[in-house]
Amino acid sequence: MAILNLHFYSQCLRREVPVTALIPMDSPVHPKQENASKPLKTLYLLHGYSGTHTDWINFSRIRELSDRYRIAVIMPSGENHFYVDDEERGELYGEYIGSELVSFTRKLFPLSDAREETFIGGLSMGGFGAIRNGFKYASVFSRIIALSSAIIPYKIANMEPGFKDGIADYGYYRSVFGDLGCLLGSDKDPEALVKLLKDSGSELPALYMACGTEDFLLDVNRRFHEFLIQEQVGHVYRESPGEHTWAFWNDKIEEGLKWALEELPAHP
Repeated sequence: MAILNLHFYSQCLRREVPVTALIPMDSPVHPKQENASKPLKTLYLLHGYSGTHTDWINFSRIRELSDRYRIAVIMPSGENHFYVDDEERGELYGEYIGSELVSFTRKLFPLSDAREETFIGGLSMGGFGAIRNGFKYASVFSRIIALSSAIIPYKIANMEPGFKDGIADYGYYRSVFGDLGCLLGSDKDPEALVKLLKDSGSELPALYMACGTEDFLLDVNRRFHEFLIQEQVGHVYRESPGEHTWAFWNDKIEEGLKWALEELPAHP
């Protein structure tokens, strides 16, 4: 297992950015690993609000899981920008995740360039980022793993100056998502992206969602789940006891990986 912390210059963000990567290419070859020389399946894994690109390494079992399932894991920094493009500042976090980072890491590491072997996932803010960019870049990612997703367009659309919740205020949300009166229906709205893919006849990525029943984001996860049912978009949705904690995410990231690798039945 190679663990790498690297920096490279991002054209999308116009600065040097950090990335942590797990590349399971030096593990002993077991009898069942006849295809050990094949390009690696890859999971682009996103951290949550106030986190960093090292969170998954520091707080989860992702190194063990990467090695066990022989899947590369690429962990970028999204800062607190919800992995969406900031057109006003010219900081294109979504394009960085969905295009530039994928292209760069495929040149650097022995990663598969096949859509069916390229996944995106994340927790909380990163769960939103995985859903948004998974659907936005549906030609790149075939599967999405979204844990305790902060699907906040439901909460902040049409927000007015002076609003403040337990996370941030109007000024912050306006700086990240742009004109909040135009948020719904934009490419920062997961519902709009799903409808756009359906209307164009494009193939939608498969989606695995999980949220704890004691999680403060349970309501928006249920709402998006209900939307997908109404739109007849197949997906896997899991609710189980748990809060917005690493204990829950550690359990569900393995289940999500098994599902993505088709080692777990894909029933609702």
